[in-house]
Amino acid sequence: MPNTTTAFIAIVGCPNVGKSSLLNKVLGTKIAIVSSKPQTTRTKIMGVLTRGACQLVFTDTPGYHRPKNKLGESMVRAVTDSIGGVDACLFVVEAEGDVKPGEIELIGKFKKLDIPVVLAINKIDTLPDMGALPERIKTFSELYDFEAVVPISAVKGTAVDELLDEIEKLAQPSVHYFPDDTLTDQPERVIAGEIIREKLLRLLDKEVPHGVAVSIEKMREREDSGILDIEAVIYCERETHKGIIIGKNGSMLKKVSTYARQDMERFFDCHINLQCWVKVKEGWRDREGLIHNFGLDNE
Repeated sequence: MPNTTTAFIAIVGCPNVGKSSLLNKVLGTKIAIVSSKPQTTRTKIMGVLTRGACQLVFTDTPGYHRPKNKLGESMVRAVTDSIGGVDACLFVVEAEGDVKPGEIELIGKFKKLDIPVVLAINKIDTLPDMGALPERIKTFSELYDFEAVVPISAVKGTAVDELLDEIEKLAQPSVHYFPDDTLTDQPERVIAGEIIREKLLRLLDKEVPHGVAVSIEKMREREDSGILDIEAVIYCERETHKGIIIGKNGSMLKKVSTYARQDMERFFDCHINLQCWVKVKEGWRDREGLIHNFGLDNE
């Protein structure tokens, strides 16, 4: 019997409840992109946290929603697949508002699988009155027999350690599947592409961000220079979107590239030479071949 423990945990919830922010806070660094726009996460992103003898392997899933295209179907399938292949779920909901239809559907999946679930009630820092929390806890506790319910703020880090303590109770005796200093299983190219996409989500308006994908065409370190050359292509669905992404005299693309380069340099801990281009692929979100080429089908 090993003297170490492991738990595989799927972070699930509706769009924009703070799942990626929570994963980043847990790991102490940003591996999942964060945006105020819903459905930011498109693929399953794995983060690894080793706390002494216990290793927690988290999967950050896309927000559970009703899909409108083949990309959306792939995102929802990623959530369902994740729930079925883990030891437990971390279910993230907001601190106020009505219970969402997607949350009811997710709870139905928990019941069907009879899986241990820890409920994290996020964004308590936004509550005008903390006195509303007990009623929120009661509402969800009547819907499922959660292992624990922990009100948190992923942004401020409030009660995140207490949440991890509760999740750690679900770990089982096991070897550690990753080296103890591992943060994520994501290839560097995926992380670089996600950093660029995050900047697009933050800087662009309305429907344009959800119609973009990023492909890292080249990622090569120069010999004896400490400089990493990265070439990326940003794909969009319309010529008008291409113009918006590039901006007047290239101003928007330059801003996206600058912010992305700064984040990459912090993450990869080296100097980055980033070059970005923009190309049009009409209707790519409904073309399975392109979804696969962009690595968004979770295969």
